[in-house]
Amino acid sequence: MKKKITIVGAGYVGISLGIIFSQEHDVTILELDPEKVNLINNNKSPINDQEIIQKFESSSLNLCANLDPAQCLVDAEFIIIAAPTNFDEKTNNFDTSTVESILELIEDFNHFKSLIVIKSTVPIGFTRSQQRKFNTKNIVFSPEFLREGTALHDNLYPSRIIIGDTLKKSRDFAELLKSVSLNPICPILYMGSDEAESAKLFSNTYLAMRISFFNEIDSFCLSKELDTQSIIEGISHDPRIGNYYNNPSFGYGGYCLPKDTKQLNSDFTNIPQKIIKACIDSNKKRKNFIIQHITSLGFKSVGIFRLSMKKDSHNSRESSVIDIIQGLKKKNISIVIFEPDIAEDTFLGFKIINNFQTFEANVDLIVANRFDPLLEDVAEKVFTRDIFQSN
Repeated sequence: MKKKITIVGAGYVGISLGIIFSQEHDVTILELDPEKVNLINNNKSPINDQEIIQKFESSSLNLCANLDPAQCLVDAEFIIIAAPTNFDEKTNNFDTSTVESILELIEDFNHFKSLIVIKSTVPIGFTRSQQRKFNTKNIVFSPEFLREGTALHDNLYPSRIIIGDTLKKSRDFAELLKSVSLNPICPILYMGSDEAESAKLFSNTYLAMRISFFNEIDSFCLSKELDTQSIIEGISHDPRIGNYYNNPSFGYGGYCLPKDTKQLNSDFTNIPQKIIKACIDSNKKRKNFIIQHITSLGFKSVGIFRLSMKKDSHNSRESSVIDIIQGLKKKNISIVIFEPDIAEDTFLGFKIINNFQTFEANVDLIVANRFDPLLEDVAEKVFTRDIFQSN
């Protein structure tokens, strides 16, 4: 039986959920950006993700977008909130104001008759506080575990479905998620909302910790002139450690890991801990180490190859590459940037060159967080810590 589902927010989470649900159900995306609404209603992706772009082009989706909350919220059986929550350095907490504004809209137009599912990442205790504020049990938290650039795939093949509630409506939503996934053995885990919020933050912090660990191995190897690849392979073949997520980088970045580690560190206030804060400190030290190492090579002109964090990604939010640029700037090193995704002529005051041959000819050293086939013919000029050429 078809369900009427409203998703608030047309980012990676909202769009990928919208696509998979709309193959079997009626889905409306409530979005405040008229340009995104227009793109969705003309079967075009509002985000630069190849899998999602192809899905819009090749599939007949029962999906529309709307600017009007009255038309989106009144009759929906499920309302999914997929709005961003950035970390506010001043308050040392996630800025949940957008999510709270959405809940107020839902109160006005829907009166919490629907099940409200928060997919936005929130501080521990947030969902419970909103249940009290609006005097309803129909607000639940269900974390997403999506990777940048593979959001659609990760929603189709979830590693687990976590629901921060045990009531029937929530169980119905969990089964709905499982019914549109292609992973028949995906476990559904029911728990309290605080526990579900914690599972999200601890998962991402563990990933940040793992990145930091292998980056520190690489810093050690660079300093001691050792072969990083040999050591990582020697470690990772232990099945207790695993041969995955072990490729060195300039530091973790992107939208999720920096803010989620900071939020968890904040949630640990007055609770003894060292590991969470150490992840954040280690990431800063890693970027400073890379800056010092590049500076020590003695090249006068450095080219930055791409600003994005990952292969096949167009996201430069919180990218470690940007911190590397700012650090090299303080060392008075001449910098140009190759970034075809940026239409502007400059970034942070540095010239952008969109033609690779021109870029390569104008620099002595190319700095790349992730290697790319474009770099193969000039590999002798490239500084990267991308040992396994993976994310």
